Order: sequence, then C-alpha cells, then structure tokens
Amino acid sequence: MKIIDLVKAKINSISFEVFPPKTTSAFDSVKKASEEIAELSPSFMSVTYGAGGGTSEYTLQIAKLIKEKFNVSSIAHLTCVSSTKETVRKMLNQFTENGIENIMALRGDIPQDRLNEDRSRWDYHHAIELVRDIKEIAPQLCIGGACYPEIHPESANQREDIKYLKEKVDAGVDFLTTQMFFDNNLFYNFLYKIREAGISSPVIPGIMPITKANQVERAIKLSGSFMPQRFKSLVDKFGTDDEAMKQAGIAYATDQIIDLYANGITSVHVYSMNKSDVAGAIMKNVSSLLGKKF
Repeated sequence: MKIIDLVKAKINSISFEVFPPKTTSAFDSVKKASEEIAELSPSFMSVTYGAGGGTSEYTLQIAKLIKEKFNVSSIAHLTCVSSTKETVRKMLNQFTENGIENIMALRGDIPQDRLNEDRSRWDYHHAIELVRDIKEIAPQLCIGGACYPEIHPESANQREDIKYLKEKVDAGVDFLTTQMFFDNNLFYNFLYKIREAGISSPVIPGIMPITKANQVERAIKLSGSFMPQRFKSLVDKFGTDDEAMKQAGIAYATDQIIDLYANGITSVHVYSMNKSDVAGAIMKNVSSLLGKKF
C-alpha cells in the first residue's frame, strides 16, 4: 500500500524505522529485530540505505521481508550522493520488481572516504535531482522526502531551507517526514511556515526515543536539534542509570506522540534504532489511541 494513502486516511497511526546491517554477520540480528517490530503491526516501516548504497542489498531484503511475511507496508530509502544514475535506475528496477511501492528519496550522507573528492562530476548533488529521476523512471511509485522542522545543518537560514523544500515537493514528493525533534512547538511552528510558503503535502513528524545519555550528542550532531530544558533535566537526572534512562526516554517520546495526536496529527514515525523492545513499549503506551489491543 502506498504511504500517501495511509496518511490521507487520517487515522491515528504509528510507523517505525529500521536500518540494515553494515556486515553480513550482523544480518540475522537485524532481521530478528525487524521481524519483532513488524509483529507490532505498525502502519508502515521504513528501511534505510547506507552511504553510497553500501547496504542496498540488505535494504531490499528487509523491505521485502516486512511486506511479504507480515503484510506491513514498507518504504525503502534511496540516497543519491555518490551514486550514479545507472545505480539509481538499477535499484529502482529491483525495488519495483519486488513489489516495493514506496521510496524515501534522500540526498544521504557523504561517505567519510569521499569527503574531499571533486563532486563536480557526480551525477547527483541534491535530493531534488533524485526525485525527478524517480518520477521519470518509475512514476507509479510513492515518493517520500525529508525535512527539518528547525533548519537543515547546511542551510543559511530557515527561509532558504523552506524554499528548497518547496522545490523538492514540486518536483514530485508525495509526503514529507521530519528529522527528529524534541520540542513539539518547533514542529507546529514549522507546519505553519511551510503552509504559508505553499507546501500542502502531508508531513509526518519523526520522533526518536533517547534511551541512553550518549545518544544526545549524536542526535544534536545529526539534526541540530534544540534540546528543551525539560529534556536536559531528564538526561541529567537519569543519564547514569541505564534502565532509568531507558524508561524516561520512552516516556518522553510517548508524551510527544500523545501531544501530536491530541493536536490533530494522525501519523507519527518513530526512529526506533532497531530496538524492538523500545518500539514495543511505545506501541503499548499508545495502543488505545490507535484502537489496538496490546
């Protein structure tokens, strides 16, 4: 099923992200976690794609498994940075041949070993170029795009950020999913601004449960996220106790999700970091809001 149809149904739902292994030896553990999350019957699951397509084979395998074994809609990530047009066409053909109907079109992170490379000869530089190619090669696919409720780390300001976002949406993005945020007011303000700018696409908020204190620094680095004092106090108080931090992090994420539902947001995406126990705890916490028995 296409994600855009699930989102437009405007029924409270929750989805989870998993990421494939970097090595063959880790595949079984990731497969197990993916299956355990799929057993929770989320509205859909997204499967990430390594820098430069390093884990593309596993992305396809897991996305196919989720769809065929558990009847859970999947969306496969596809990144364009350091990929060739030939590689993208090949992956799109493989995804469609295996019944994948949804693609998350992303620029992606530049691999460390290619940071100093001359990028002028690269086939792709921005996600908008990838979106255009997907529309040309496989127009039947549902395309998701990423957005930053605060500001993209590489943007000069939010106005510029939203300008490029609108160009990406106009190129063919069906829906947007945000980078993680920890203050819902930032998300509501972002929605207001993009609607003012003429972006009408559905926006799915992305929530990341912080279950370990050392995840905070990485979260800030990845998304430039603002950490409200309430969240900082939580980490200060429980960060040295693994079990307490895990419980507090799940509770904080749950509170964000409930607030989003209460304010009319019906689809929420959770960056579960392959932690099926965390995904399960959150699903249990909001099960009645989703009309599910747990």
